[in-house]
Amino acid sequence: MSKSLIILLGPTGVGKTDLSIDIARYFDTEIISCDSRQIFKEMVIGTAVPDGKTLAAVPHHFIGSHSIHENYNARKFEIEVLEKLEELFAQKDLVLMTGGSMLYIDALCKGLDDLPDIDPDLRKQLMNRMESEGLESLKNELLERDPAYYSEVDLQNPKRILHALEICLITGRPFSELRTNKSRKRPFNMLKIGLNCDREILYNRINQRVDTMFEDGLEKEATLLHPFSQLNSLNTVGYRELFEYFNGTITLEQAKEKIKANSRKYARKQLTWFRRDPEITWFTPGMKDEIIAFVNDQLKRYP
Repeated sequence: MSKSLIILLGPTGVGKTDLSIDIARYFDTEIISCDSRQIFKEMVIGTAVPDGKTLAAVPHHFIGSHSIHENYNARKFEIEVLEKLEELFAQKDLVLMTGGSMLYIDALCKGLDDLPDIDPDLRKQLMNRMESEGLESLKNELLERDPAYYSEVDLQNPKRILHALEICLITGRPFSELRTNKSRKRPFNMLKIGLNCDREILYNRINQRVDTMFEDGLEKEATLLHPFSQLNSLNTVGYRELFEYFNGTITLEQAKEKIKANSRKYARKQLTWFRRDPEITWFTPGMKDEIIAFVNDQLKRYP
């Protein structure tokens, strides 16, 4: 029988975790997490890592498996997950991957261009420069070095501009020349299932989850991580707002409301990204039986 990867994706807070447990149990398989922040062991409450009972119900991979001090990225995720899938497919015909990190999902499904690793010293220099001179300075240099990418990049996204400029400086070539955007063939079938619900319900779920995070000790967790706030891994909703509070620029209540607003904004961004993918079949969180029936039907079509 051919090997298949089921990908359960959707916006933050929609209910992927509980459904993934049910699906994994039904198919007697294991779960690969595709969350670019749950992968860090120091970030538990603010990334809504499932509790111990949930994690024990089905074997999980790539949750709390790395440190915030590692220079981790989607390319490394692609490599490591492909290795793990080879190991799991030796025992299982089907594996479930679940999460909402758009670039990480694309990295696994389509592959990323083989770009060089980022030099930590160079990144620090550019970050310091952005802080002292502003983003405009980096944008101007990117325009000079790679006008083609400058014309298409979101100029309000510092991470994209920073990354492209880093690649230009490391390789001496325009970032746009190094991107092939060609999908790589994978040695397994892929079935994408999207999870979504009414916007008002989703926003209420997100707001409630933030309240629960604070009840569970998010402020204390963020306090412990504050000394490392310059790390890219901590440039994350739920932490950066509390760092603003610790730095005295906003109140605690304002930080809480910003976390909710930025989480809702991130959910909209996820849905915009996912809706561009025609390979995704959409369901609502309560459609467990329909999803399982759909998967079984699709599996029959694979050779």
